[in-house]
Amino acid sequence: MADSSSTTVTDLISTVHQDIIETHILTRLDGPTLASLSCASTLLHKLASNEFLWSKICRSTWPSTATISDNPRSFFSDVYSVLDAGGSVSDLDRPFPELISAVDLHYRGKLILSRVVKTETTTAWFLSSPLRIDLVDAKDTVETPIKRGRWTEDTCRDLEQDLTLSWIVIDPTGKRAANLSSHRPVTVQRNWLTGEVEAKFATVVGSVECVITVVTCGEEEMHVKEVSLKVEAMEGTSLNGMDSLVILKSVMEGKRGNGRRREAESKWRHEEFMEKKRELKEKKMRVELVFDILTVAVGVLGFGLVDFYF
Repeated sequence: MADSSSTTVTDLISTVHQDIIETHILTRLDGPTLASLSCASTLLHKLASNEFLWSKICRSTWPSTATISDNPRSFFSDVYSVLDAGGSVSDLDRPFPELISAVDLHYRGKLILSRVVKTETTTAWFLSSPLRIDLVDAKDTVETPIKRGRWTEDTCRDLEQDLTLSWIVIDPTGKRAANLSSHRPVTVQRNWLTGEVEAKFATVVGSVECVITVVTCGEEEMHVKEVSLKVEAMEGTSLNGMDSLVILKSVMEGKRGNGRRREAESKWRHEEFMEKKRELKEKKMRVELVFDILTVAVGVLGFGLVDFYF
């Protein structure tokens, strides 16, 4: 019965003029729907493989990627999918002279920030220093339509629901890409010292986490004053440029899953990562406490022995 229904639908589609399918149907579809449709028949697969369609979808989904022209269908597949597991990086010696970051920030579907930043990755300073890529200059802020709520809780809830971000890292040499963002924030909280509101987006890769921080400020209308990326280890330290490149390569070359799971999967992995981080910190504190006790005990015993013999 299922085969019969599928054949009937395919036959019906084949009766529609090809120009109508191309100009009035396929152009209205998003990426995942277009990819699914391409599996329905040989004709639809051929029509849905049109590079112009995929280029248009990439530009509308991620405006910062407008200049990306090489194989847009493959690019969409890389960026839309969510990381299931990091891959093994076999060619660490392959040149990685430049890392491109294409970033888009939306609020309630409206684009408020779209930028492309190129980071040179071969300098000694980059390789040895903690990785941090900033999109917004410290002296400038980006205006937004975001209104600060009467209560901090309202503002945080609003940003958690309506703020979305994509941070696409691109290896122009290997022609691979990946989206490091969780789409919506995994946490939103106020910095009680500065009054600023910080939204964090994240992707967990094994024992490290790629963290994107968006900092907003303002009493009534809020402004974006920081959008930055760093890679953090479970111990709380930031990885340097060299180690971060290894992580980013493993993300680009790793196993991918359905991008529709991005938000739920990212939040769950972040919470699991934070729980392990707390456990590691508590374990470290217990070890330090035992070490302190032993140090004091040895000191007291030493003084006791000195008094005994002298």
